Amino acid sequence: MTNPSRELRTAIEAARLSETRIMEFYNSMDQIADAQANITTQADRDSQDIILGHLHQAFPSDGFLGEENTPLYATLPRQGNRLWVVDPIDGTRGFAKKNGEFCIMIAMVQNHEVQLGVVLDPTRKRLTYAEAGAGCWRRDGLMPDIRCSVSPNGNTARLTLTRSRPKTPGKLEGKALLLAPEKLLETYSAGLKFAAVARGEADTYTNDYPSYNDWDICAGHILVEEAGGKVSSLAGRPLLYGAPGFEPDGFLASNGVLHNALLAKIRPSA
Repeated sequence: MTNPSRELRTAIEAARLSETRIMEFYNSMDQIADAQANITTQADRDSQDIILGHLHQAFPSDGFLGEENTPLYATLPRQGNRLWVVDPIDGTRGFAKKNGEFCIMIAMVQNHEVQLGVVLDPTRKRLTYAEAGAGCWRRDGLMPDIRCSVSPNGNTARLTLTRSRPKTPGKLEGKALLLAPEKLLETYSAGLKFAAVARGEADTYTNDYPSYNDWDICAGHILVEEAGGKVSSLAGRPLLYGAPGFEPDGFLASNGVLHNALLAKIRPSA
């Protein structure tokens, strides 16, 4: 990306600082084979403190929203003209199982819309980032940055769906049954699923959880849209972040070309 903002540069710096600490834990910890979906670790807490500390030092008047209730987090403002939204380890279950399926997610929101997002995949050394109006970009290992584009697929019969790992590997259930994908790309991390759509590796990612938090999807949302795709609620409404009273009903992220057709499959009576 040419001339990224100070905010985006700082977010990437924070993710890199956190990455070092996370990988220290990851490389030395024992695998937790039966890790549950709601697991949290000291690595989550340390990662969040590193990220929030770096962001707060750079932007002390901004607000901050994080997943972990650490002592540092308790001292930071929750409101401001801008809101930083952080998931220090998205996919902690993949982290605990040591299968590499986790990432660091950082986003900045203004007027309830995402202005920038960073998704860093530490084990595969894949960074995906975006800024409003400046596109979505990827940096893999030591390779130069390349602009991301969603897939051009316009055929719902040839659909590649990315989703969370089910209890029964490969089994179609929930929205996957309605979409009838030709190919599945499974991972524990929501951020990695959004990045897969933004990078053109998957055509869509959908979720019908009755509730979710801003940090679960905020950073990934802007990746998809700046790569040329679309993100909406399952009713086709825009997603709002940090908005009091906003009631999500699940969401769909897609390459844009397929968006309306996929919404029709998911909500045939809508």
